[in-house]
Amino acid sequence: MFGSTPLLNSSSAPALFQAFGYEPLSSVWEGSDGELIESMLDFYATIDPEPILDSTYNSGRFWKGSGRRVISMDIDPQYQPDIVCDNRDMKGVKDNSFATIIFDPPHVGPQGRDKSVKRFDVDFGATFDCGKEQNWTLSYLYPPFLNEAMRVLKPNGLLLAKITDMVNCHRSKWAHVDFMVMAEQAGFTVCDLIIKVRKGPMTSTKWQNAHHARKRHCFWIVCRKSKSCERKIVS
Repeated sequence: MFGSTPLLNSSSAPALFQAFGYEPLSSVWEGSDGELIESMLDFYATIDPEPILDSTYNSGRFWKGSGRRVISMDIDPQYQPDIVCDNRDMKGVKDNSFATIIFDPPHVGPQGRDKSVKRFDVDFGATFDCGKEQNWTLSYLYPPFLNEAMRVLKPNGLLLAKITDMVNCHRSKWAHVDFMVMAEQAGFTVCDLIIKVRKGPMTSTKWQNAHHARKRHCFWIVCRKSKSCERKIVS
């Protein structure tokens, strides 16, 4: 029994986890997004996780070196996606056609002339309005996408969303909280939250004083098209 099990060293722990059918996935991740996606597919999938719809494909950086069957979707045709459309209106995509959907929406609005090295407007799709009328947040993009994701996902399929909180107009905007609430409202079960750590913190010559902690992380939110989060294998 676990109560009588001696303390384990790091080399013996994995064998015990496997013996009991339990192999943990850390809630904090310091590797790449692509590696994390692979781990989440292995850990959470209860049906074959393919085909996968990357609904915010851009340059497809998540899939470098991957052998997964991925269908690309992007609103910008320059990336030559398999499906050119707005993920809030997936015209022509059949109901219950994908086992996994990946969602990595923009987390900031347009950056003016966008002279930054990161090229936010190009690399991060930062082209949607994010001003006073939108309460300085892009969370308004989530509900129509979530409704479409619910439609095109297979039963027990996974929605894996990368969401980043931001400080806009001197106020923290909790996009990951908005997403989880909206996902539940759309009919998903929110199953998990993984903190993805990145190098940082971000700095800028435009900032004179710091009023908020610099964000060194984002969240990967795991949702299932099911009423349960239990990993029951579905035939």
